[in-house]
Amino acid sequence: MTALTVAALAGVGFLAFQASADATGTLEPVRSAKGGAVASPAPSGHPAPKDSAKDKQRRETAVPAHSGTGQRVVYALDARRVWLVGPKEQVLRTYEVVPSAVSPAPGAYTVTTRSASVTGSDGIPIENVVRFATVDNVVVGFSAAVDGSMPQPGTQQKQKTGGIREKRADGAAMWKFATIGKKVVVVP
Repeated sequence: MTALTVAALAGVGFLAFQASADATGTLEPVRSAKGGAVASPAPSGHPAPKDSAKDKQRRETAVPAHSGTGQRVVYALDARRVWLVGPKEQVLRTYEVVPSAVSPAPGAYTVTTRSASVTGSDGIPIENVVRFATVDNVVVGFSAAVDGSMPQPGTQQKQKTGGIREKRADGAAMWKFATIGKKVVVVP
């Protein structure tokens, strides 16, 4: 071998070593098993592209998967959000809620009772009460405080209450939509 060939092989070997020593993470295929293109992950050390405000809102307000079909109320426990879904799968309204100290298990329920106005188990006058579940002898339902107050998340945990608090306007929309027998789907 000539000195030039040895130098070239040494250079290629060194570059290959550097490349392998710098590689982080796992290698991902650039084609799927069916031959189609696969999206490349963001390079390590670089932040993923930011969603636009519209994309973020769409993602946050999309009806959760596996929440059933048809007219229904969907309550997402982790997202602390409610969707009122119409007959053609259109979202009629979606809004954030403050969860109760007692939460129902994920599953399908129906509206069992309603009250236009009562005093909540926490002593606060509430309106547009829509009840749909019972957990450990605690009735669970949606309601709005007459004075418009919203408890801070976690502050009502000392009491075993089942009131999922809504803003007054949201409570009025729930009252119109969620009549006796209406389906309520709770998702994680």
